[in-house]
Amino acid sequence: MGDHKVNKVKDSAQMQAFMKMILNDVQAIEYMIDHNWFEDDIVRIGAEQEMVLIDQESMQPATVAVEALKKMEQYDWVESELAKFNLETNLSPRRFTGSCLSDMEKENLHKMAIIREEVASLGAEPLLIGILPTLRKTDVEEYNLMPLVRYKSLMDGIRAQMAKDRVELSLEGIDELKISHNSPLLEACNTSFQVHLQVTPSNFVDMYNIAQAIAGPVMASSTNSPLVFGRRLWHENRIALFQQALDGRASHNHLREQSPRVQFGKDWIHQSILDIYKDDIARFRILLSAEIKENAMDKIARGEVPSLKALQVHNGTIYRWNRPCYGISPNGKPHLRIENRVFPAGPTVRDEMANTAFWLGCMIGMYQRYGDIRKHISFPDVLDNFKKAAKFGIDSRFNWIGDVKISAGKLVTEELLSIAKEGLEYQGIDQADIDLYLGVIYERNKANTSGARWLLRTYTDYKEKTTQDEALAVLTEQYLHFQKQEIPIHQWSEPHFEHKVTYNPTLKTVSEFMNTDLFTVQEDDIIQLVAELMDWRQIRYLPVENQHRELIGLVSSRILLKHYTHRASHDLDKIVTVSDIMIKDVVTADEDTNIIDAMDLMKKNKIGCLPIVKNKKLIGIITVMDILEISGRCMRLMKSKA
Repeated sequence: MGDHKVNKVKDSAQMQAFMKMILNDVQAIEYMIDHNWFEDDIVRIGAEQEMVLIDQESMQPATVAVEALKKMEQYDWVESELAKFNLETNLSPRRFTGSCLSDMEKENLHKMAIIREEVASLGAEPLLIGILPTLRKTDVEEYNLMPLVRYKSLMDGIRAQMAKDRVELSLEGIDELKISHNSPLLEACNTSFQVHLQVTPSNFVDMYNIAQAIAGPVMASSTNSPLVFGRRLWHENRIALFQQALDGRASHNHLREQSPRVQFGKDWIHQSILDIYKDDIARFRILLSAEIKENAMDKIARGEVPSLKALQVHNGTIYRWNRPCYGISPNGKPHLRIENRVFPAGPTVRDEMANTAFWLGCMIGMYQRYGDIRKHISFPDVLDNFKKAAKFGIDSRFNWIGDVKISAGKLVTEELLSIAKEGLEYQGIDQADIDLYLGVIYERNKANTSGARWLLRTYTDYKEKTTQDEALAVLTEQYLHFQKQEIPIHQWSEPHFEHKVTYNPTLKTVSEFMNTDLFTVQEDDIIQLVAELMDWRQIRYLPVENQHRELIGLVSSRILLKHYTHRASHDLDKIVTVSDIMIKDVVTADEDTNIIDAMDLMKKNKIGCLPIVKNKKLIGIITVMDILEISGRCMRLMKSKA
């Protein structure tokens, strides 16, 4: 959980003073490493659970985090996250031995039960999922930013250093998504289960490099974020979405390299944790500062352990998927941790703990078996594996040790599970826990399934039965139903389309119904092309755009029929273009128009279609057929409640 007592850098003087503190902290941590100050006789684990709050009836985001935190102010383990529809809990650090894994699962379930009970009175439910399927682009506008100085400062700081004025999101999978957005709050789409492993300065390099090496394989079967704004994209869209949401880089006509603020890394580390801290200081400017009274080196001189707050604030604004962390243990000694940020939230707490056990076991087992992983696999292969896992999940094929080409499932079941088992046994983990959690990973890979596979398969099935927005709502309701039963994902049955969720189309905007797969013409196109397009695509309306994709007119089948009916025989060879017959004064609406208001607008103007525009550009269209479908669904809902 981040430090909330921070603020945006106001001027050069503040930036310079804060940088001086950061460099002072680097000097302090270097001294503590050189003089063996760090705790090295104990291994602890910990975790942070992020979640999204959803409306009990609509399954859409419930922006009640402020009210929820007020109801739970007696609990110091629940915290805010970036958006008003997110919460985060902090699970207790515990020694990595014995029943620690099942104890962590019990603690997480207990805290989730408390949250579920507390937010129920607000009409909300907590949901564990990488990206909420019903999340809309409008949900990540900045009016949904949590009203805390830290988050406002972070958004302002990111925006100030962006080379462009909008966030560009571009992803391709089964579908394609190319949008621009006005806020870095787009990153609030993501929720994860972040796992911490305490390491020592002496083994940090080897352990961190192993965390990098196994990131792709451990993520492959844990993917749970395949849907963004109704599009089927990567199996783990969090990886790309997070990077692109905070990516302030602009394209250039030269080959200068720039690092994104969210990154996997460009190479192994070779010396110590300072490789990462120094690289991040060199590459990324300060976004946030804080009021800091302590001087780290002065505390060192007095034999006291410094908090290194300046370094931690800066480190908290750079998002490595395996992040280095510094902390102070209850005994007063400093310690180092590796934070694994790869895993998405869900599908169940049991699945999350299976992912955790698998990763932790692999970390220890790989270290015991290979030591310096750099001698066995190249970093480009490791990076390639990570990207493949994000895109293709359990369907990935990896480049592995010994230049072996191997499928994700085969690598896990035939090699990594035995390594993880060795690692957990080395740590003295209870055999029942080892069998339970690694058994979940085995069965998941044996069934060739994951949260992402279930979501994609179910959504594709539902889309054939109803419209996109209703399919997403029912999908989310089914997912919540299975999650609350705490059945691991490999045991989830094939869901049947069953309308239990309270679905009210009249409360929605045109953006949730409009057709975005559009066919358009330009004003100098011939009308024969218009006629053929309408016939081929069985459509009655064709918007007219200029070269800048701005809407400038509309051609309807009625206008086309009227033209051909009144056309004289001697004019048959005359070239007639779209500009000769199109409607130039087009009635339009914006994407936030309520669907009922859109219906009224169409009725008032006696029109059969309503183009949806933003900044003069066409982004969608609503037709009479869409209105009939919406009306039919409302009638079916009324009948089901009668």
